[in-house]
Amino acid sequence: MKYRWSIAPSQPALTSFLSRELKISPLLAQCLLNRGFSEPEPIARFLEPRLKSLADPFLIPNMRDAVERLFAARERGEAMVVFGDYDVDGVTSTTLLVEILRALGWKVDSYLPHRMEEGYGLSQSGVENCLAKFPAKLLLAVDCGSTAVDTIRWLNDRGVDVIVLDHHQVSSPAPAARALVNPQLTPAASPAFRELCSVGLAFKLAHAILKYGRSAGLPGADTFDLRPYLDLVALGTIADLVPLTGENRILVSAGIERLNTTQRPGLVALKEVAGIEGEVGGYEVGFQLAPRLNAAGRLETAEDSLRLLLARDRAEAEPIAQSLDSQNRERQKIERSIADEAIGAIRARFNPEKDHVIVEGQLMWHIGVVGIVASRVMQEFYRPTLIIGGEGDEWRGSGRSIEGFDLAAALRECDELLIRHGGHAMAAGVTIRPDQIDPLRARLNDLARRTLKPEQFQPSLRLDAEVTSSDLTLERLRELQRLEQTGMGNPAVRLVMRGVSHAKPLLRMGAEKKHAKLWLTDGRRTVEAVLWNVGDGALPVGRFDVAFVPQVNEFNGSKTVQLKVLDWCAA
Repeated sequence: MKYRWSIAPSQPALTSFLSRELKISPLLAQCLLNRGFSEPEPIARFLEPRLKSLADPFLIPNMRDAVERLFAARERGEAMVVFGDYDVDGVTSTTLLVEILRALGWKVDSYLPHRMEEGYGLSQSGVENCLAKFPAKLLLAVDCGSTAVDTIRWLNDRGVDVIVLDHHQVSSPAPAARALVNPQLTPAASPAFRELCSVGLAFKLAHAILKYGRSAGLPGADTFDLRPYLDLVALGTIADLVPLTGENRILVSAGIERLNTTQRPGLVALKEVAGIEGEVGGYEVGFQLAPRLNAAGRLETAEDSLRLLLARDRAEAEPIAQSLDSQNRERQKIERSIADEAIGAIRARFNPEKDHVIVEGQLMWHIGVVGIVASRVMQEFYRPTLIIGGEGDEWRGSGRSIEGFDLAAALRECDELLIRHGGHAMAAGVTIRPDQIDPLRARLNDLARRTLKPEQFQPSLRLDAEVTSSDLTLERLRELQRLEQTGMGNPAVRLVMRGVSHAKPLLRMGAEKKHAKLWLTDGRRTVEAVLWNVGDGALPVGRFDVAFVPQVNEFNGSKTVQLKVLDWCAA
């Protein structure tokens, strides 16, 4: 077993009640219970996400202050600038706001920081370069700014008002922005929009502008349609790995529909270079579109990604999309090289009994990909991981953690060893002097030894229910698809079938025979299954239990049930 299996307890009385009330199968009812739903009304809203269920945008703290300051800028004819971030959430947020504000009469420019030269967020050098290029009296910081106390004070001293539109944790004290619009400031009991990312917040700000504008006589406010911008919202929300619940679920559900019919030249061109011919879903966004948009910002500047999304026609969009595709291949090459070097060095000395946290750093490792490398190393060894690179006296690193180890809290315990640090429980960033990497590794390992138990070094696999092959019909799988889009906070359905065996010999697949197709039977029916990236590893034999994600496979116009195997163990 690769995983510690955790099978949700069955609740037959409650599943029967929900099944009757909502006219759904007991299996779907069990999956909903596993996701925290137990009442028919919230379940009905979850299964039928609708835009009309979105909450009033003015319920978000400081939204009205932000809108009033924006309208004052428009009335005075003030120039303003949207200062974004270089990831997909930041770029889609910037695109959405620039397009909508310009269409409604604002004078607005945009600026994205350079990862290597200006660093992350609302940095001092970033805003100085921004204002040198676009002198403005109002700066709208998007997907950054919630901890930029010193930078915002510097801007205020120079007569520049700042609106912060961000979803990251707010510093204490909070920055003195003219309006700090952040869902983290809402009470924990208001989950509907507490988990919005920045492009979701940008959409809410646009909604608030239109609501305010209708009463203020803003030309065009009565007829302006926000729905065409939902393609950007779905793209940024899925890419930013925020929970796909509450308002995120509503926005992504509507946005995926828009992505599949979008006429935005940049996205049409991006789908073409990514080789997407069928429907766009969460996988296509997360693994084909988002990496290409992210590539430019990881290697240098995200300006190309912004220009692609703002492109007005295919002639403008296609060469940019090709360039992003090329940059993504370069990013993959750099990432593979560093990951191979890091994994090789770690494996040569790894002691699973003593190495509770992995901290690895090398001169000139590209800081734009250290986060992706940290994810790969963490998956390989299943330990909290920090990968650090750079040059000179200040190196930068990115970390990924495992369940049960709060990486941001651990870094706070190492404050005197670090120049800067921040993040949250499962992902964090650091700036560090290279001579402090070994002391940091020792400190973090000491903290982990006191925090983690041995069994926590095997990843857990939460399974929704035990089923038989008779439960795995196309009709049942189509019903389970009502849970989509799945992702963070709303995981894909994972099931277990007991006592299966091979109905016929397995088939190796792929050019390098790294994958396998299986035909499994539990004595009732035979079901096709696939096992990805098994390589030369052991394959199941005899009778065994299998954990899997049920999928509908479409080939040559025919649809069949297929199991994506996650793990197995002896029956």
